[in-house]
Amino acid sequence: MPWTKSDYPAAFKNETAKVRNKAIEIGNALLRENYEEGRAISIGLTQAREYYEDDAKNRVHYKVKNEGDSWKLLQAGKKQAIFKEDNKEDLLDKAKPYVTDHDGILFIYRADGSLEDTLYK
Repeated sequence: MPWTKSDYPAAFKNETAKVRNKAIEIGNALLRENYEEGRAISIGLTQAREYYEDDAKNRVHYKVKNEGDSWKLLQAGKKQAIFKEDNKEDLLDKAKPYVTDHDGILFIYRADGSLEDTLYK
């Protein structure tokens, strides 16, 4: 039985929609070629991730960082802040949906300038 966008292997569940859909497409093609289900899942997932690996390198990078007495959301390579807030939590409430809507990657820094987390990679 072929996999669909709503019925797919559990191994695909934590992937982005793009990677999951590509893995479903590849996996279904492998099943039609009589691959065992386990191998089709593994190969499909690996190839889907590789397919979109270059896509991540080309996505816009954003960073949340502390500058003076405020927190700013900045696009990599730009000096003008997209959002500015007094505290990190308020800024993240705005930054996360913005970066998601712009299909970017978000780098979150601590007040000391060290990298804390990377989201949407």
